[in-house]
Amino acid sequence: MGRRSEWSFLVFRWPLLFLIFILIALQFGFYILIRQLVNTKEWLLACKFDLDWRGQKGLLRKRLRGARTYEEWKETATMLDRYLKFDDWKKVDEDAFYDWKLLRKVNRSLKILREKQDVRGVLGVLETCIRSNFVGVESSRHQTFLGTKDLIESYYTELQTALQFVRESSELSIEEKRKFFKNASTNLGTSALCLSGGASFGYYHFGIVKAFLDAGLLPRVIAGTSAGGLVAALVCTRTDAELKALLVPELAEKLTACEDSFNVWIKRFWVTGARFDSVMWARKCTFFTRGSMTFREAYLRTGRILNISVVPADRHAPTKLLNYMSAPDTIIWTALLASAAVPGILNPVVLMQKLHDGHIVPWNWGSKFKDGSLRVDIPLQALKMYFNVTHPVVSQVNPHVHLFFFAPRGSAGKPVAHRKGRGWRGNFLLSAAEQWLKLELTKNFKVIRDLELLPQLLGQDWSSVFLQRFDGAVTIWPRTRILDWLHILSDPDSAELERMMNVGQIATWPKLHMIENRFRIENEILMGRQAVRIAMDRIRSRTNAGDTRNIVINGQAVPEPVTGSRLRARPESPIPLDSDTERAFKDNGTAWFFRRGRPTAGAPRESETSTPYENNYNNTTDPLRSPVLRRKWASELLDRNGDNGVGNSSASPRTATPEPSADEPRQHTSNSSTFFRRLPGSLSIPFSGSHRPAISSGRGLNVDASEVPWSSESSSEDELDYLQQQSALHLNAEFNEDAVSDGEGVDQD
Repeated sequence: MGRRSEWSFLVFRWPLLFLIFILIALQFGFYILIRQLVNTKEWLLACKFDLDWRGQKGLLRKRLRGARTYEEWKETATMLDRYLKFDDWKKVDEDAFYDWKLLRKVNRSLKILREKQDVRGVLGVLETCIRSNFVGVESSRHQTFLGTKDLIESYYTELQTALQFVRESSELSIEEKRKFFKNASTNLGTSALCLSGGASFGYYHFGIVKAFLDAGLLPRVIAGTSAGGLVAALVCTRTDAELKALLVPELAEKLTACEDSFNVWIKRFWVTGARFDSVMWARKCTFFTRGSMTFREAYLRTGRILNISVVPADRHAPTKLLNYMSAPDTIIWTALLASAAVPGILNPVVLMQKLHDGHIVPWNWGSKFKDGSLRVDIPLQALKMYFNVTHPVVSQVNPHVHLFFFAPRGSAGKPVAHRKGRGWRGNFLLSAAEQWLKLELTKNFKVIRDLELLPQLLGQDWSSVFLQRFDGAVTIWPRTRILDWLHILSDPDSAELERMMNVGQIATWPKLHMIENRFRIENEILMGRQAVRIAMDRIRSRTNAGDTRNIVINGQAVPEPVTGSRLRARPESPIPLDSDTERAFKDNGTAWFFRRGRPTAGAPRESETSTPYENNYNNTTDPLRSPVLRRKWASELLDRNGDNGVGNSSASPRTATPEPSADEPRQHTSNSSTFFRRLPGSLSIPFSGSHRPAISSGRGLNVDASEVPWSSESSSEDELDYLQQQSALHLNAEFNEDAVSDGEGVDQD
């Protein structure tokens, strides 16, 4: 019996929902009261421990809040730590929040081995300690305004020196260095800047980005959702010099999304169901995206990786993270419109992609998408999968969750105001009450979501809006005002934008020192990988570039390097990512994806059948590279399967399928009514226990069906059909090299 036909659900749904909402309202009221009590007590304690508020402590605090540059803020923070005697905490190694004994041993070992010139010993220690948050150094509690324990600071310095020592050593072969720096990059991961949604609150992101840019710490991987996506697009389509010229208060002249009067938008809402017009917003977004630039074009121009989170209009379809790997030819401004399409604010839109000839066509079969904040405001899991992001820095300005960010024991650069930074904010009871109320609110929202009590409003399920993860390894939340709520859908003027940028910078500066420590290690690993690549390229240039089998250095043969995407010389660039995944998709498209895990061309095989990598299965012959050829290939594949009796059990799976002649007309026999009947005849049903033989296309391309990858991204039967056809890897004889090459067309502005 269906859920809606159960009398108990119909009878108790609304009373239960009403009761839970009453509990949520009461708990939220008590939560606001607790937060105000904490703020009041912190202010009273600060006055009590400094009777002369106009004295040195008060002046330093005022100067800290009014700093105009990061250097001025650091100088004031250092003076404040010294005045409050917080430096004493830095000098004591012992602390329960990290393994100080092991860290001291590692620090001493690296120093002794380096002084003895024992590079292999240093290598062994580094392979052990280069991990994300090793012994808790990134999560240890901070009780100062600037910096952390002296032991942790010296560890980062020693680690940086040891990596430089390994890079410059002549005792290690190039292959040893390559493997070490490759593994170090994989184990440590990379950093990313994630910009949340938040309507006009998103303009605080400009200040966060400016603080990173001025400090030279802007990560290469940048993700944005809704309003954050607009800022991320501006950053990823401009160079550092262009950004420094743009991030000024005069930028407010370009922020005109909400310029329509009340009479205009109320009429539009009555007619279309949305406050804003998609076409008008599309014209305004082109400033932030430098016209109709695609994700791949932005990556090639700046080296930064733009990620935009969107949600398909279908309720049960998975969230998508758009970037130059997952949607390389998708136009960025269409992704920005989709990421801002909150129900009632902007209607769902169709993403568009740019073809090699410049024509614009719908992407993903014309499916509509909407705001990614409705499900995944901060796409941490997808960033980890695509770019090995293990250190996300989150700028969080969402108004509905901004109030609930509370650090009971202080945070980096913001220690507790009393008990020399060692106490609880307010006191233990108030901090405990805050945590308990927050957990109770979360529990009630989960009950509403799991029991499906909340009806859809404006065609959207809102039950998961409060249940996402909104923080990262480092979370920055600018201090907003109540007045911001009144202007949540308004454009700022130059004075207001300047204030918001200053607030964003002041909120970022306390976190920059901790981010800088991580940046130093990532940068040294990057420099090591670049040095290895330069050495390999120098060796390859002296011989045949396609054959390095006869080169021997330090008694070891130099292998063909597979070290990631080639980086152009860009001195002002921040840390670039350097992953094999990037280069694989950039250079070989999906050819690398289907080739991965198979033996090299020279390795022995169990059978004498040919394999894709032997038949120039690369960027220029990949049938999945061009969107136009993908659709043509999939359609003709079904036609060819129909002509050859797909589903005939008597057909031999190893018999090559003959290609029809050019003059012979194709017969369409698409009478298969089920999904599996349209699969190639030699492909058995997944998860069956029998061995699946190789599939032959008749043109020297054979693929073991057991190695066919399956995707969970599809949301319709047509997409599943397409993936099954894709797994067969039939190359049609009518594909021409020029057409595939044209699919690569990118306008490198």
